Amino acid sequence: MPAHKFSVGQMVRFTPDPGQVEGRSQSCVILRLLPEFDSVPQYQVKSDLDGHIHVVRETQLREL
Repeated sequence: MPAHKFSVGQMVRFTPDPGQVEGRSQSCVILRLLPEFDSVPQYQVKSDLDGHIHVVRETQLREL
């Protein structure tokens, strides 16, 4: 079971997959660590750009 790479309160760069509604990278803050899906850790993040909350995969995140 992989451990989460990022921690609550950490600022990260979220890059959506091609074709997702919001098609550009944006900075976000990690709100919650979520269970894995298909062996990939997930997170609840809040966008600095618009304040929206998203559930994202760890593979979509990068350190700032």
